[in-house]
Amino acid sequence: MSSDSRSDYQKKVISDYYNNFDTIMLNKLSELVTELYLCQSTDKKEKLWLRTQKAMQNLNIKPAVINHIMKKKDPEILAKNLKDWLNKK
Repeated sequence: MSSDSRSDYQKKVISDYYNNFDTIMLNKLSELVTELYLCQSTDKKEKLWLRTQKAMQNLNIKPAVINHIMKKKDPEILAKNLKDWLNKK
């Protein structure tokens, strides 16, 4: 679909999404922290961590920070960092 064939409403929705992308990713990370705390399944936990890594990359978090969080795979460490990222927003 070319941009010329989009309605004004569609253009606004797309624009709003990209204007609020960081907020959307931070909210997603908040949900992932909760899911990681509650998750019992090792397989599901691994999938959640992969989603967490992708969300952090989408937020352009420094690779060293992402690597540290992914190495530890501790929801508490993720939550502390998330709190800092939310405060900067």
